[in-house]
Amino acid sequence: MTMPVMEPDLDAALLRQWAQAIDEGPFSSLCWGERIAFDNPDSLTLLGAISAWTQRVRLVTTVIVPQLHDPVMLAKGLATGDMLSGGRLTVGIGVGGRHEDYNAVGADPKTQTIRGMAERVAVMKRVWAGEKTTDSVRPVGPSPVQQGGPPLHVGTIGPKTVRSAAAWAGGMAGTTLDLDVAKQNELFDVARTAWAEAGKPEPHLATSFWFAFGPADDARGQVHRHLRRYMNWIPAEYVDAMAPMTGWAGTEDELVAVLKRFADIGTHEVQLIPTSSDIEQLRRAADVVAAL
Repeated sequence: MTMPVMEPDLDAALLRQWAQAIDEGPFSSLCWGERIAFDNPDSLTLLGAISAWTQRVRLVTTVIVPQLHDPVMLAKGLATGDMLSGGRLTVGIGVGGRHEDYNAVGADPKTQTIRGMAERVAVMKRVWAGEKTTDSVRPVGPSPVQQGGPPLHVGTIGPKTVRSAAAWAGGMAGTTLDLDVAKQNELFDVARTAWAEAGKPEPHLATSFWFAFGPADDARGQVHRHLRRYMNWIPAEYVDAMAPMTGWAGTEDELVAVLKRFADIGTHEVQLIPTSSDIEQLRRAADVVAAL
């Protein structure tokens, strides 16, 4: 389950309520995404809070863009989160598709590449291994609880990025806009093949999609409103055109059927993305997951 971090009018009480309800429920992971030129909470600050608010659930960034951060400071922040959470952190890493986020932090747009991402991952892994990155007296700490650092998953829908990430990632933190199971399985097959060719164990295969419960028109309208807000870097007419086919909207039984289709292709985890901060949407999703 993903936190409603891209919704308006958030406060600490609401975020804590969601985090604790996810932790108490049947969910395998608590996820949250990153944006810079938006009013969502900062990812690393939120990681510290969620680490304190939860006890059980795995914490997953979906995704952090390392090119938007100093890689040493990012490694230190994530290692701190891994320590505070008792080793429950998984880090989704992506290139990021929004130029405005790069511009907001003064990041070099030339680094918005697969190579730029991999170079920063390499630095982070060195920090987590306890290696010195400069001639400092001591290396950068703290040491992560998980040996070698938190597991890394590549966030992408592109086969080229998936193949490249086999060198450093343990799995995928993907997404599907139209819930096309066959197309998702094709990308999973790319990952399975790439990991096998790299001599690595089978990758963790995750995907995600937006959801809304309710009568058809109301639920679809909720998804549409969310997309209009979240996809504010895309012309509104394009968002309006894609909204009717993007994400999922419907009843509990209909969501069960969708999740089973993804399970049939070997999906290890579906990360649901809310389109409202209404806690009732979370509770309805929890009932679905508990019944599977």
